[in-house]
Formats: sequence, structure tokens, C-alpha cells
Amino acid sequence: MRGGEIVESSSERLLTPGEVAALFRVDPKTVTRWAAAGRISSIRTPGGHRRFRESEVHALLRGEDALTADRPNGDSPRV
Repeated sequence: MRGGEIVESSSERLLTPGEVAALFRVDPKTVTRWAAAGRISSIRTPGGHRRFRESEVHALLRGEDALTADRPNGDSPRV
């Protein structure tokens, strides 16, 4: 599920909205708005906090489409 996905464990580092905001030099609320608008996917912790996949954030920093950056061959997600 995109946007509101809950993950209990993952091998990938997850970033807080504040960490993502620092990388993009924006306010953490801006990162939260991006997630709500679907511009970047987020994961919800069991406590309800947003976290962002580090690989997706770095793909966005490089100007890549975050939704296809972690998929082999650039396959688009099925809707």
C-alpha cells in the first residue's frame, strides 16, 4: 500500500520528516504535505509517525521518479 503503509521491520534505513526536510532544505511540514499529496511515499510506524525510505529520498534528490527508483527496469506500480 502506498502512502499509509505500516512496516514493522525493514533492512532499509527510514528517515524522519525532519531528516528529509534537512536534505531538501525545506520545513518538515512541507515533507508531510508532499507525503499527503502522494509526491513521496511514507511508512507509518506503529505509533503513527511518518517515515521515509532513504533510497526513495536520495532518488528524489537525484531528480529520479521516486516511485520507480527502487523497481528493476523502471517498472511502474500497478494501479
